Amino acid sequence: MERQHQPPPRHRGWTPRAGRGARLGAGEGADAIWLAERGWTVTAVDVSPTALSRRRQRAEQLGTDLPGRITWIHADLTIWEPPISAFDLVTAQFLHLPADEREQLFERAANAVASGSTLLIVGHHPSDVHAGVGRPDWPELYFTAENLVATLGAGWTVAASDTRARTLTGSDGTPATVHDTVLVARRTA
Repeated sequence: MERQHQPPPRHRGWTPRAGRGARLGAGEGADAIWLAERGWTVTAVDVSPTALSRRRQRAEQLGTDLPGRITWIHADLTIWEPPISAFDLVTAQFLHLPADEREQLFERAANAVASGSTLLIVGHHPSDVHAGVGRPDWPELYFTAENLVATLGAGWTVAASDTRARTLTGSDGTPATVHDTVLVARRTA
């Protein structure tokens, strides 16, 4: 069953305005398409050529100008180098890598954000390791907002840095509460 095409999570302190966006770990591209439908020019990067191909086809089905708004890039994000200061929004949602690779990736993502622009990172909070919702039992993959803020350095204003609870269906079919780590930061320099 195809995942419903949903907007990126709305976060306090972040108002989407059309510009140049990068969606790292784009998967099948629902977020990239959502941004493009709202006037963004999007670079969607993912390691899976199959996922990107499916979303490229979906984008073509949705509208005549939509495919021209999205550049689909097949790349390994652990080595991909985005252009420096090139984007008005860089978003990475639920990219879970070992700590060293994750820190390097998020540093490159932050470097790709233009002055006055936004970095949005969302991920599974460490408290979800044993939440009963099919998360990998590998605590190193999870991170907190505090971890993210500590890697930003100078030149950023943090609009949101917190943990947000939401409910979904657990692996046993009952409701389960999970927690998302959220960082919304604006480059000031």
